[in-house]
Amino acid sequence: MTKQAPPLRSGSIIGILGTGQLGRMLSLAGARLGFKTHIYGPEENAPASEISWQTTTADYKDETALARFAQSVDVVTYEFENVPQETANFLSQFVPVRPPVRALEVAQDRLTEKNFLKNCGLSVADFQDIQTYEDLKAAHQHFEGKGIIKTRRFGYDGKGQWRMTPETDLTALFHEIDDRPAICEAFIPFDGEVSVVAARGVSGQTATFDMAENIHENHILRHSFVPTGLAENLKQQAADMACHLLTELNYIGVLTLEIFVCQDKLLINEIAPRVHNSGHWTIDACATDQFEQHMRAVAGWPLGSTHRQYDAVMTNLLGSEINHIGTLSEDEMTKIHFYGKHEAKAGRKMGHISRLFEAGQRPNIEGYKLF
Repeated sequence: MTKQAPPLRSGSIIGILGTGQLGRMLSLAGARLGFKTHIYGPEENAPASEISWQTTTADYKDETALARFAQSVDVVTYEFENVPQETANFLSQFVPVRPPVRALEVAQDRLTEKNFLKNCGLSVADFQDIQTYEDLKAAHQHFEGKGIIKTRRFGYDGKGQWRMTPETDLTALFHEIDDRPAICEAFIPFDGEVSVVAARGVSGQTATFDMAENIHENHILRHSFVPTGLAENLKQQAADMACHLLTELNYIGVLTLEIFVCQDKLLINEIAPRVHNSGHWTIDACATDQFEQHMRAVAGWPLGSTHRQYDAVMTNLLGSEINHIGTLSEDEMTKIHFYGKHEAKAGRKMGHISRLFEAGQRPNIEGYKLF
């Protein structure tokens, strides 16, 4: 039996691959626990760099820079799932990488992900591999013209996705896919979209946060509502699915499951091997938030309590909405989080707010508006 490494001590350095707002919030959480963070990524003047103890600006394939980075930290983690597997494998020669590289392998390719979930005995929408025009035609026939085409890699916030209907011009669609490997998923008339954020520590200890119900606009997460109105057995089923995946992957850190609710059935949509936008409400509403939980896990500490102290609605501030911070701050139960991005582009996540409510006082999802 392999001897477990001791937990990191205060003052240890946690390396983070990725320079965005998730790395920024991980750095803030790490600082509260006494850890320093060293950010690595190709972007300059990025959100995480404003907070971290040190930043290396270099390409993910620069082995000289990666080796220096690995020698300067005690453990490495990442803030997004498209870190090149080669990068994580290279770093693992010198320093523990948590979550494991296997989690990246599964989450970066939708076909690999769907097959992995099926092999774990978990439910997903029916799907088919699309590599040729004949594959697309066969999928169109198999799904009776109703499906969602997704590129197997690098899609997010609706990018790399196309709705397929019985009237779709398949030749034009295949041209848009542009020789990128893809999958076709059955179109699911779901009742809602939920997510569950869970964590696993070095010892195998697991913990889950309450399920959030998510509302998207233009394929971008707009609001997350907690608690959901789902039956307790469905909430427990989602938590069990997340913990099962954590164990199957021998995972260390925070993982998120995005799930479709189809009446009394749950279908997993995606795995995110990281802290997640739909878990931001935990910063203000829980005894331990998802960012502290992740840093505890990768540092080898025991996991914290996920007890929820408030009902909450988390809302992303997109583009120029960040300019409303002054008005939003007038509500003493509204917590504001600014990401440090310098240009407010339309649809860009510039920050978020969490509105907190006493138990049972959370507003209804129907008709909810930010302003």
